[in-house]
Amino acid sequence: MAPENSVGSAPIEIRGLTKKFGAVRALDGLDLTVREGEVHGFLGPNGAGKSTTIRILLGLVKADSGSVRLLGGDPWTQSVALHRQIAYVPGDVTLWPSLTGGETIDLLARMGGGIDKRRRAELIERFDLDPHKKARTYSKGNRQKVSLISAFSSHARLLLLDEPSSGLDPLMENVFQQCVAQARDRGTTVLLSSHILAETEALCERVTIIRAGKTIESGSLSSMRHLSRTSIRAEMTGDPGDLRRIKGVEDISVEGNTLRAQVDSESLGELIRVLGDAGVSSLVSQPPTLEELFLRHYDTSGDASGGDGRHGRDAQKVSLS
Repeated sequence: MAPENSVGSAPIEIRGLTKKFGAVRALDGLDLTVREGEVHGFLGPNGAGKSTTIRILLGLVKADSGSVRLLGGDPWTQSVALHRQIAYVPGDVTLWPSLTGGETIDLLARMGGGIDKRRRAELIERFDLDPHKKARTYSKGNRQKVSLISAFSSHARLLLLDEPSSGLDPLMENVFQQCVAQARDRGTTVLLSSHILAETEALCERVTIIRAGKTIESGSLSSMRHLSRTSIRAEMTGDPGDLRRIKGVEDISVEGNTLRAQVDSESLGELIRVLGDAGVSSLVSQPPTLEELFLRHYDTSGDASGGDGRHGRDAQKVSLS
């Protein structure tokens, strides 16, 4: 039976998903909703359950309990039909060694729902791939390019991207981000699991953060930022007095004429008014980055601290694979 294609239904709808491997509980009541036409970030540290969730969506693993709907269908019982509407890019691509890159792209297209030949040719050029070389000669980055070209040139309604830019250099990573944005503009839905938080922040309208197989936060970046503190830096020309009298203002420091503080969103307006009344020559407010929102959930236990102890804006990447 073909999957339902009901108008208005979410391409991915997961409720109360559980999965155990022996004594290990990989998923423990996970919820995830991905809306039509959005790029949705799927974040969590090592072992959080991201890859298990994606394997269940691909029909490779059967859930123990909970409900999973993928493009209106059941990924376990309707995987063949569903695979003609999705494209999947893993973080470590394995190719048929005797096929060329171009042959592999075409084979993957035939296994899926077909390919846009014009876009295929354009993407081969943009990703700077030699499609005539055998796959056995490709580096990790070039193997990744083959999978990305196949996915982005396909007619897939849904892209499942699990660490898709792994192995790409900064130039190709920029091309990848452009391709995701263009896929979104075509109406394609994208689930993006990436350890590069700046990449996720640039591409995603909404994110879901998971931990130990459970969803701990999900929503738009703007709504998450509203629940977090904003950084303030002001060059003062007058004395604002003791700012601790304003509820929600913390981490106040003064060096010369430069004042820095953290403030809750509900107190931001009052703080700016007080600083303005005292006299400022410049004032900069910085909403929390996605990295800071993520680390808010993990810093206390050290789950997401980098190996060199970097946190916040000083850490460029956090290992979430």
